[in-house]
Amino acid sequence: MRSDVLNSNSNSYGKVHDVKDVELVSAAKTLTLSDSGKVFMCESSGGAYEITLPPATENKVGWNCKFIVWEETPTADITIAAGSAILSGVNKDAGGDAANSTAGTQVSNIILDTTAERGDVVEIMYYGDEYVFTAFSSINNGIQTS
Repeated sequence: MRSDVLNSNSNSYGKVHDVKDVELVSAAKTLTLSDSGKVFMCESSGGAYEITLPPATENKVGWNCKFIVWEETPTADITIAAGSAILSGVNKDAGGDAANSTAGTQVSNIILDTTAERGDVVEIMYYGDEYVFTAFSSINNGIQTS
């Protein structure tokens, strides 16, 4: 029996329903391989915390996730930590500033700063032996690196 999506006589014909796996994060968390593909809504009303990415030695090519600032101007910094300088990426903000991009010098952390705004986003993917990221912020320096 064919599914309704494939059945040309159905109202669902040709429709693909893609629902993201979304999780609210408000305290320290260590991500695992099973977290690949998730969207993490981040808020820090309980204070600063760290989200640790899976160790590069245990990761798989294509592992990915997205972090979205959920709290309007977070109460405290949220650090996305790789454990060592294996993060490379582009970070663009509302002022056109790309100063927090890595520009050939890898970093260990991406920081969702207290100046960030709801909707600011970081997308991360693992490839080879490092993580690559793209970050966008609606305010200058809302997302930083270290």
